[in-house]
Amino acid sequence: MNAPAISGSNAPALPTSPVRLPISRNIVIAASVVIFHVAALWTLQNGLLRRAVEQVVPAELLTRIIEIEPPKVAPPPPAPPPKPAPKTAKLPPPPMPVAVLDPVPAPNAPTGVVEPQPPAPAVLAPVAPAPAPPAPPAPARLVEITQGETEYIRPPRPVYPALSKRSGESGVVIIAVYYSTSGHAKRAEVFKSSGFERLDRAARDAVMASQVTPFRRAGVNEDTQFLLKAPINFVLE
Repeated sequence: MNAPAISGSNAPALPTSPVRLPISRNIVIAASVVIFHVAALWTLQNGLLRRAVEQVVPAELLTRIIEIEPPKVAPPPPAPPPKPAPKTAKLPPPPMPVAVLDPVPAPNAPTGVVEPQPPAPAVLAPVAPAPAPPAPPAPARLVEITQGETEYIRPPRPVYPALSKRSGESGVVIIAVYYSTSGHAKRAEVFKSSGFERLDRAARDAVMASQVTPFRRAGVNEDTQFLLKAPINFVLE
């Protein structure tokens, strides 16, 4: 079904003023109370906070905390004064040479006679001391042996002195004989006398003519001597 068309001339006119909503009185009172409490609470909080800060932290302490002085830097030490230059002593100028005229002797001035000086005594050179005598040779090494340690190549053959036989002289002579490494007798001396000089001399001569086997030992040299005490017995028959 089609609605009837409304023409512009026959439509009713609409109101153009704003619409006012009805506000309840209770809402206004409640809003006023809330605003009052909020303002009072804000004022109370700001006042109490400021008083608490003033009581807890003094203003002077806050000033010291806020205004911190920068650390003072010590100035660098002054540079040492320069050392004065050493003073050098001024040397006096060298003397100027002055010409000196040779004195001219007077024509009648006496002349002295210069006597000849005696010759200087001759200086004798010091005499060098005589050289010290050479040191004596070191004594030869001596090794004492017994008759069982060597053998005679040429045994001693003593000659009985005839005068000693007629005189009835007898006895035992012990001769200390020194042999070389080759076995030859180097020297001999009476170690024990028989009591008769002729018998002692005959025993010594017999031992000096003897010879033993060469000595072959370690550590010996040509200067080593071997001592043997040889008994010589003179017995009358």
